[in-house]
Amino acid sequence: MASISLRNVGVIATSQLFENLSLVIGEGDRIGLVAGNGGGKTTLLRCLAGQIEPTLGDVVRSRGLRVGFVEQDVPTPLLDLTLHEAIRRALPATERESDGWRVDVVLDEFDASLAMRDRPLRALSGGWQRLALIARVWVRQPDALLLDEPTNHLDLAKLFILEAWLKTATRTMPVVIASHDRDFLDACTNRTLFLRPGTSHFFALPFSRARQSLAEVDAAGEARLEKDLKEAKRLRRNANELKNIGINSGSDLLTVKAKYLRQRAEAIEDAARPAHKERPGKIQLSSSGTHAKVLLTLENASITTPVGDPLFRVAKLHVFQGDRIFVLGRNGSGKSQLLRLLHKAMSGIEVSGMRVSPSSVTGYSDQDLSQLPLKVSPLDFISGRFNLGDQRSKALLAAAGFPIEKQSKPIAETSFGQRARLALLALRLTEPNFYLLDEPTNHVDIAGQEALEAEILEQGATCVLVSHDRHFVRAIGTRFLLIENGNLGEVDSPEGFFKSMSELPA
Repeated sequence: MASISLRNVGVIATSQLFENLSLVIGEGDRIGLVAGNGGGKTTLLRCLAGQIEPTLGDVVRSRGLRVGFVEQDVPTPLLDLTLHEAIRRALPATERESDGWRVDVVLDEFDASLAMRDRPLRALSGGWQRLALIARVWVRQPDALLLDEPTNHLDLAKLFILEAWLKTATRTMPVVIASHDRDFLDACTNRTLFLRPGTSHFFALPFSRARQSLAEVDAAGEARLEKDLKEAKRLRRNANELKNIGINSGSDLLTVKAKYLRQRAEAIEDAARPAHKERPGKIQLSSSGTHAKVLLTLENASITTPVGDPLFRVAKLHVFQGDRIFVLGRNGSGKSQLLRLLHKAMSGIEVSGMRVSPSSVTGYSDQDLSQLPLKVSPLDFISGRFNLGDQRSKALLAAAGFPIEKQSKPIAETSFGQRARLALLALRLTEPNFYLLDEPTNHVDIAGQEALEAEILEQGATCVLVSHDRHFVRAIGTRFLLIENGNLGEVDSPEGFFKSMSELPA
């Protein structure tokens, strides 16, 4: 039987990531691994894969178990290989000729076209590069599968392909998936491990139901903590009273009893652990406000690629104050290009068919976070761009989840989750009244996604957004635009588009 057993596993890096993990991951277990950015998900996956040893405890794999671990990044040497060859190279050299046929079988599972198989990885989308990493592991026929953020860079069509594949191809093997995509976790997992520095929690439930159970556990823990601390306070008060009486009366018995009560209070306080709080770094937005009712108008606008090839037309569109508009469409339909052109128009550059209110102040972030200067430190970026001074900038960065020691290092050395938070901090400091956001939840953990949703709703921010995160779209969208058959039109709901994507090949 294929299984991976954890026995009191813990890892200490610069701080405690997790401790006392004990569970068995067996056949048919599809575990969603949930934690904040930097919370130890990748570290645990590497322990399960045998790449690193835990600081404490043991990871035991069943005899002969072949573990497939899909990491997040494409190795640079693979980028110039064709999709087919990159997967073939994953096979042992002695098996590439005899078993090369397996490559096409795996690519068929992911609906890769024949033409695409001969393209270099460098020329493929981030989504196809992601699927290539999964295919490279799958072609080696593993007995257990570990996936680290598998939905990053996937458009909806590929995301649905991955969901369907996981449900069929891996249904009888142990699978562990680290992900921030809430709908994906619900669709693909049947168990959830919430990884925490103190007590982690495991539930035999998919994410949303497990999250409810976790909330109940946390609420009970908070109530128990409050009760214990009240009891400790009462014992200390009684001890002080007995001590005073004992001193005044000369009673050694009362003094001993007072000491005993103090010891009991100390034992309770030592055992009482504060309730876990997610502290991923603050996400805040701002809205400078405007009296204009219509902030943007598109009329007979032609959206083209950067080299002028036509993508789609917009007959007429008004963006009103307070609208939260999601642009839907298949990969390559022009969603991101629309946001780029809107940003260009709102920056004061004339774009045919677009009229912008003079009171509009734009906050723009693309999915590659290209607005961040990677060679500059977060501190220099924030203090230099917004003239805030070092102390104020340091405080803002600390609140956004940047420890002091990372504030002066190049942005290129920070994690993608930290870069996403830095981009959102810069947006806030711009004080816009109109947000253009392309995949803003990429690399942001679940607590951060929920904070971003809450901020957008609380600020009443006007937004035009692109996102493959179905939960995010449903949570904040008020209007939905669909690019289809060379035109942009409004639809009542995103559900029809989601359904069509689940039924079509990528």
